[in-house]
Amino acid sequence: MRPRQSPVTRRRGESSPDVSSTRSADATSADGGGAPWPSLPYAEWKDTLDAVHMWTQVVGKIRLALTPLVNHWWNSTLIVTPRGLSTSLIHTEADAFQIDFDFVEHELVVVTGRGGRSARPLHPMSVADFYRQVLADLARLGVPDPRIMPVPVEVAVAVPFLDDVEVRPYDREYVRRFQTALLRTHSVFERFRADFLGKASPVQFFWGGFDLASARFSGHRGPAYAGGSAPNVNIHVMHEAYSHELSAAGFWLGSDDAPQPEFYSYAMPPPPGLADASIRPADARWAAPRGEFILLYEDVRRAIDPDGTLLTFLQSTYEAAANLGGWDRTLLEERVSCSCDPIPSTFRRARRPR
Repeated sequence: MRPRQSPVTRRRGESSPDVSSTRSADATSADGGGAPWPSLPYAEWKDTLDAVHMWTQVVGKIRLALTPLVNHWWNSTLIVTPRGLSTSLIHTEADAFQIDFDFVEHELVVVTGRGGRSARPLHPMSVADFYRQVLADLARLGVPDPRIMPVPVEVAVAVPFLDDVEVRPYDREYVRRFQTALLRTHSVFERFRADFLGKASPVQFFWGGFDLASARFSGHRGPAYAGGSAPNVNIHVMHEAYSHELSAAGFWLGSDDAPQPEFYSYAMPPPPGLADASIRPADARWAAPRGEFILLYEDVRRAIDPDGTLLTFLQSTYEAAANLGGWDRTLLEERVSCSCDPIPSTFRRARRPR
């Protein structure tokens, strides 16, 4: 979730070293592991993206409706799995269930604690059909009606799910690319999160804005949120999201207004001078209308070391926010001294590059 200061919604201190942004055609991580970072040109799969976005909203709203509120709405998000996205475990009064988007077999899978299972193919269909089918599967498996608000959020034109009868395309190849990009990004974000000792969010998928994000917190309450809200979102959602000072970063797939995938980083509240801070890599820049730093996905994808390039962006933008915001970085980043000498190698915490 990001503060909305411009129309980017879908139609819907020590410094880190710079990492060479010399381009390669399809780069893998520096250690040679993992799949290449795939090409994700927005225009080539925007209609499939719109469809999957709305489907995740249906499933995400089910999780939101049936789970207790966790600070900053962390109970509402989806998690990345090796095969797609998942609600993770959701309890009901008499059972438990989970809904998974399987972007490998291209299925929506629902499983329950009592052994129930349903699997529906993901293919071209309307949002209305998807919505009806999901609720029908839950009912057959004994899951109570979640009674969600059947209208999408964070989109400029919010067509109620049952009224959205246009058949949307489903391009399997681009969905697999999306899944690969999620996995690559999640891996880097997890490494970045591990280097912080303070309060930090999980690496989680926000189905409203359709972005994968993670946040670090200073440990202080924030001032009353006075920014804008995403379309069709009650302002209280923003109040809960930004109740405490934070520095957040994420991966976003693009929109008609900003038709390219990108990584972003912002602070809430933004400290004075943030827009003028020096950040890395050289391709990153400040997007003034939106109040955040951005680094194009394509610049990461084509870098010799995509993982290192993205990690540099995450670290340098965090450092800018933390230093200008007066965060206690010693408390938040340095482990307490330990008398174990030497520390067993399996317990050693990897140090970030300087």
